[in-house]
Amino acid sequence: MPSKQSHIILPVLALLLGATLWGVFWYPLRLLEQNGLVGLWATLLIYGAALVVGLPVVLRRRYPLVRPGLLLVLALVSAWCNIAFILAILEGNVVRVTLLFFLSPLWTVILSKLLLDEPLTRSARITLLLALVGALVMLWDTEMGVPWPQGQADWLALSSGFAFALSNVLIRKMHDVEIWVKTVSTWCGAVTLSGIWILVAGISLPAVEPEVMVAALSLGAVGMVVMTLVVLYGVTHMPAHRSAVILLFELVVGAVSAQLLTDEHVMVNEWVGGLLIVLAGWYAARHQVKGSG
Repeated sequence: MPSKQSHIILPVLALLLGATLWGVFWYPLRLLEQNGLVGLWATLLIYGAALVVGLPVVLRRRYPLVRPGLLLVLALVSAWCNIAFILAILEGNVVRVTLLFFLSPLWTVILSKLLLDEPLTRSARITLLLALVGALVMLWDTEMGVPWPQGQADWLALSSGFAFALSNVLIRKMHDVEIWVKTVSTWCGAVTLSGIWILVAGISLPAVEPEVMVAALSLGAVGMVVMTLVVLYGVTHMPAHRSAVILLFELVVGAVSAQLLTDEHVMVNEWVGGLLIVLAGWYAARHQVKGSG
């Protein structure tokens, strides 16, 4: 009985810890940017430092290379998820970006049906409807009279959230692949994509104080390693719908921290749309619990 309970509780605790850390991740990113380290270079240094920590672990333990094709897809999808989120959170409103990012119940239901062949039940359709209506309310443009992303930050947040849902489904599908292997593949993707982006865009390394560089590298070597591992552990050991819902706790952490640390304001339609998105997540979790019982 204790081992079974631990098997249930540990993934939940891991996801809650990951959601909390990701919910405040925007703050050190903005501090780095305020001190001259722009988003893409911060991304490269943070994930590069994490890769330096993780790669020796994989090489030393000699994990077998299972599903290399899916690992490559996971690396690319996760790379876009991470880079787009960082750029969006630096440019846009923290709460709005986080809410748009966490349209994951919508994307997860669709992708779970397409990739995992999970049935599109009545409750799944209700989840889809709630999340979709929430997105439409949040994205409603009064000038255009239609729901449409309002600027680059919105597009980045939406695409990052879709990539996040897709990576969760891929991680669940690769249940036979070691967590460290999946983790290092995501970091490799982020380093590769941000490096290529920097080269193509011709973004030179900013002249920043050594303390800023050390802070970025420390954030990657410690913070990113912990954040990624706990989320991957939780997602690997839980159904895709439920893990996506538990990670919605990041919305709470992000909203509270943004209210305390910034002067940003959230519009009424954003709160209403966000509430519907959270309700969609709650409904999906409630159905998942009932279904498992």
